[in-house]
Amino acid sequence: MAPRSRTILWAAASVIALAFLVALEIAARRCGLPGPISNQVGELIHAPKSGSLLYAGLALMTVVLTWRQRFIAVGAALGTDALFSLARWVLDVKVTEGHPFGNGALWVMLGYGVIAFTRRTGAERVLLLKGVGLGLLLVAGRKTGDIWLIITSKTRPMVLDQYLATADHALGAPSWLAGRIVTATGSIGFNFLDVVYGQLAVAAVIVALYQLRNVAVERRFPRHHLVRTFLVIGLLGPAIYMIFPVVGPVFAYGTGVEHWASISLWAPTAAPSEQWAVGDLWPVTTSPIAVPHPMPFDEITPRNCMPSLHTAWATAIFIHSRKAPRILRFAGTFWLIATLTATLGFGYHYGVDLIAGVVFAVTIEAALRSFDRGWDRSGMRLVAYGTAVFVALLLSYRYLPLEMAEHAWASGPLLLVAMTSVVYGYVRTTARWEPHTAPARQPEPQPELI
Repeated sequence: MAPRSRTILWAAASVIALAFLVALEIAARRCGLPGPISNQVGELIHAPKSGSLLYAGLALMTVVLTWRQRFIAVGAALGTDALFSLARWVLDVKVTEGHPFGNGALWVMLGYGVIAFTRRTGAERVLLLKGVGLGLLLVAGRKTGDIWLIITSKTRPMVLDQYLATADHALGAPSWLAGRIVTATGSIGFNFLDVVYGQLAVAAVIVALYQLRNVAVERRFPRHHLVRTFLVIGLLGPAIYMIFPVVGPVFAYGTGVEHWASISLWAPTAAPSEQWAVGDLWPVTTSPIAVPHPMPFDEITPRNCMPSLHTAWATAIFIHSRKAPRILRFAGTFWLIATLTATLGFGYHYGVDLIAGVVFAVTIEAALRSFDRGWDRSGMRLVAYGTAVFVALLLSYRYLPLEMAEHAWASGPLLLVAMTSVVYGYVRTTARWEPHTAPARQPEPQPELI
């Protein structure tokens, strides 16, 4: 791609991202809530919701800096956080929500944005702005996702949990089984999985830092990396929530998170969904097989099940860690398995959500890689097939759940085969895209002279 075309593409992407954030800000305001922009501005002073995420964003930004500049940036962030803590102590301000750290990381990222405009020129300015934008996009993506979840709960009063719970019988209702297993492990199993589930973005940053490790030396970003896939998944996924609103088995068939209170270190409180649930069934009693219907639900619980974006993100981490050192490959595999266990064991998702999440992630990854290398027939065929399978899954969950439950011996394997076919198609197609080095030609033996 020519430099001018690349500049135009970056400018267009920036305008679209800004317009999207402004649109979400307006939508949140209409719901009586602060939007992603005002939330982020507020964290310049108030305790941030996730300090670790802000420092993860700072770590991403530092890939464009030299080691000396990295130490200065991290030191400035820690020093700023120390000043904020001192000011809160002097003013007797107690942090009741959020983290007591992270403001410093946000101030440093914004500071380097100012430095890019005032102290850098040409390619160096562009590179530094890309680094700052990458760090802020990670944080903005989290804020955007939070607002999306609130919007789904406010604008989708009816949920389709009965459809997914019925279709899930084709897989043997794995969420109920996993829920009983996690409950049996007690506080150790629950809190371990809770940490893994909650720090998925940090795991993604670790893999992304490995992929971006040479940016400061080469003075350019690689054509494709994990952060791009992460952001696109987070951008497109909530749109499916609006089409297929689902709250999850722990809410629709349980009492929210009340049953975890006795074993969680964080002592979660019961969600107000208890009065809206079908009954107190999860995870002991499997949901009945009956004709499903849309059901009303509260205006607080997010409709964020279909597809499982935690599964999609964990799948992306797994894919991007395949070319990393062995320890990162093991970490990517572990994070995928632990995330799948947590999403089911906590009752946040049905088994069919996870299948859709894997197909969703692999299709997006295929589209991004095809865009980077130039669209050809194999790339278009792979993306079209993944999209068709994903749409077929949604339609079958919505219109054939009872048939799937009654013929589980056939529909369950078909679901797994459909997911596996997309994964196999991705592996086979991308393997052909990889550059291959031909073996060195061996010299032919010369006949002996007699």
